[in-house]
Amino acid sequence: MVDTKSPGDKTLSVPTKTLTLKPRVETGTVRQSFSHGRTKQVVVEKRGKRRVGSDAPGETHAPEPVVAKPAPVVAKAPPARPAAPRAGSGVVLRTLTEDERSARASALADAKVRDIEERRLAEEEAKRRSSKEGIEQAEREAAEARRKAEEDRHRLEEEAKRKAELEAKKRFGEAEAKTATTTAPGTTTARPAARPTASAVPPARAPGVAADGSDEDEGPRQIRRGPGGVMRPAVPPKTTHKPGPQKERGRLTLVTALDADNVRERSIASFRRRTQRLKGHASNEPKEKIIREVVIPEAINIQELANRMSERAVDVIRLLMKQGAMHKITDVIDADTAQLIAEEMGHTVKRVAASDVEEGLFDIVDDSTDTEPRSPVVTVMGHVDHGKTSLLDALRHANVVSGEAGGITQHIGAYQVTSPESGKKITFIDTPGHAAFTAMRARGAKVTDIVILVVAADDGVMPQTIEAINHAKAAKVPMIIAINKIDKPDAKPERVRTELLQHEVQVESFGGEVVDVEVSAKNKTNLDKLLEMIALQAELLDLKTNAERPAEGTVIEARLDRGRGPVATVLVQRGTLRIGDIIVAGAEMGRVRALINDQGVNIDEAGPSVPVEVLGFNGPPEAGDRMAVVENEARARQVTSYRAHQKRENAAASISGMRGSLEQMMSQLKTSGRKDFPLIIKADVQGSLEAILGSLEKLGTDEVAARILHAGVGGISESDVTLAEGFNAAIIGFSVRANKEAAAAAKRNGIEIRYYNIIYDLVDDIKKAMSGLLAPTLRETMLGNAQILEVFNISKVGKVAGCRVTDGNVERGANVRLIRDNVVVHEGKLSTLKRFKDEVKEVQSGQECGMAFENYGDMRPGDVIECYRVETIQRSL
Repeated sequence: MVDTKSPGDKTLSVPTKTLTLKPRVETGTVRQSFSHGRTKQVVVEKRGKRRVGSDAPGETHAPEPVVAKPAPVVAKAPPARPAAPRAGSGVVLRTLTEDERSARASALADAKVRDIEERRLAEEEAKRRSSKEGIEQAEREAAEARRKAEEDRHRLEEEAKRKAELEAKKRFGEAEAKTATTTAPGTTTARPAARPTASAVPPARAPGVAADGSDEDEGPRQIRRGPGGVMRPAVPPKTTHKPGPQKERGRLTLVTALDADNVRERSIASFRRRTQRLKGHASNEPKEKIIREVVIPEAINIQELANRMSERAVDVIRLLMKQGAMHKITDVIDADTAQLIAEEMGHTVKRVAASDVEEGLFDIVDDSTDTEPRSPVVTVMGHVDHGKTSLLDALRHANVVSGEAGGITQHIGAYQVTSPESGKKITFIDTPGHAAFTAMRARGAKVTDIVILVVAADDGVMPQTIEAINHAKAAKVPMIIAINKIDKPDAKPERVRTELLQHEVQVESFGGEVVDVEVSAKNKTNLDKLLEMIALQAELLDLKTNAERPAEGTVIEARLDRGRGPVATVLVQRGTLRIGDIIVAGAEMGRVRALINDQGVNIDEAGPSVPVEVLGFNGPPEAGDRMAVVENEARARQVTSYRAHQKRENAAASISGMRGSLEQMMSQLKTSGRKDFPLIIKADVQGSLEAILGSLEKLGTDEVAARILHAGVGGISESDVTLAEGFNAAIIGFSVRANKEAAAAAKRNGIEIRYYNIIYDLVDDIKKAMSGLLAPTLRETMLGNAQILEVFNISKVGKVAGCRVTDGNVERGANVRLIRDNVVVHEGKLSTLKRFKDEVKEVQSGQECGMAFENYGDMRPGDVIECYRVETIQRSL
């Protein structure tokens, strides 16, 4: 404030602003209120706008002028800064003196110098930070700054809490002096401001300059009195923040208030773990090694092996590296290597295989005290059309032959016949005699006890008869020779016996051990004698089994019935099969839903040597698979999953063996040029499908072969038509038909579906179709020779050779060769053949004619023209 006196001896208080380069900042606190009783105290800053040479808004001039004295009186500084004048007080700002101007100029000059110095320091700092040491120093400084900032934040929070407590106490009516004395360190002490008077006006100061000439900074300060009574801002002492237990922050609730004194202690379990850990570290005694029995399968990875031994995988890999093998933790090693590692580490080994799931499934030895006699199983074998099915019909008093397509047996069948004399039952298995059904005959020989070899007396021993003899010898079962068709006039039974000697089959009439019976299925001659011989042979074999054990058997045939699902014809060999049993056959499992005997009657159980149709499989099993009853579904799933896995691996191995690498396939295609005939085959039963596939495989040659895209049992479905459309394949149906949707799709897409009931016709048609893929044979037929006498150049025609036919004849359109000095110069066709001026088709020997070649004109006198015809001959398989 400046002390001025008017002529009327009036004293006026003129407020003076502190001159500074920075805007004045006024700070305060405001408490915000939110919902649910929540409040928050925030700091508010009020920045004033700097004005130079003008009054503050609201200020007015007094009516009387203010005269400044030459030497202003310096009054003592008041305890606090005087408050700003109120608007309308009637005061006028005086003119700056010479000293004030110089002080202001020096302050500005000092500010510029400081600016230049700061820029220089900033550039040096940037250069220093560009180096590695500078970067590290900057990181350390940044960390120190963050630490200081954290300390300041904690300090400010404490101050804010104290201020909040003070305000709360003020509201509840505590003493004002007490609130004024309680202030936080580092803040400006607030005191009541006295009204400025004329005797207490401080001298004017330049902006940014204190009363003693020092710089004035922003922020809260403590005011201390310097020498001479001059007030100076005192820097607050630095306080080192000591980290202590942090106070819990958050809302004050009933739960937090009650749990404020509770301190979370260590749990008893944690204390015990710590004690055990300390004991373990204290005692360095080696632990006793535990010897384990390690179960090792056929292949195991290193991690699993280490887990089973309770060893570290690193130790296993280290042991392998010592043996010269580098492995990862996920590598798979064989059982032998795993056994060596386990034994090296001191463990015992138990070797297991994936096939162990089948142990105890078959061939369990029966107790001799529980066995009882069973019916013999007899298989009828022989050449096609020798009367096997007719003989069996005569024994059964049935007519199976009439139901077979073409009068030949194409399916394997099982029947039971009761002997009229003994009353005992005999199980007969009828096998096809066609060459394609070799696998069926082999299956029949495996499951049988006795083989009846049927030989026609008028036909003798044939190829399938020889094959049946070999099957019976391989199965090591006794044979009974039935010489059939003795009622025919040209029957010669003696010739049959003689021919059998060539194949080491010696009948009893020739001093051997093989029983032979002359029968006639048509006239039913000697059928009782045949049954008697079968019963005698069965007594000699002493066939016994245990009927109370779980059933075992063999799948003779399997098919997919549209109404009943998968149906398997099973011959029970041991035990008794009952409804509800869980069965396994090959890769298929199921529960027996129904049992149907050979007469079509539903039965509840089937004993030994009884053929039945079994319903309840998940899918049709393969013909020839062994069937067994298991104790539960879990065991059945283990067995079927293992078998399905083996089946997939075998199929993949065969496919990979056939495919080979891409280079091998391309080289084979270039060298052989083999063509494929794509087919999709659906049959009624597994045996017929097997026979068809075997026959088509035999048709293949180096040039053409049948490619089976899909083969299955059951009717032709829409998916089969879709597959055939993708590969442009033909669909073959053997004793099956396509459903309505499949037939419509095939007609719409132009897919050919062929139906067959006789395997002869199927094989013959496929053979003809495959023959069409064979490249035809080209054969040259020599026609004649002609010699060129003269060459004429005719416009619009070109060169024409005048020739004389020396031998044979020459035809228009035939192939020709132009020979010059016994070297073939050109091969082509005759475009023109003229006799005089007329076009002719043929010129005989000794005649002259004119010839012109297609697209060739280099002909000379003396050349020889050789005329020939190329004939195409179609080949067949």
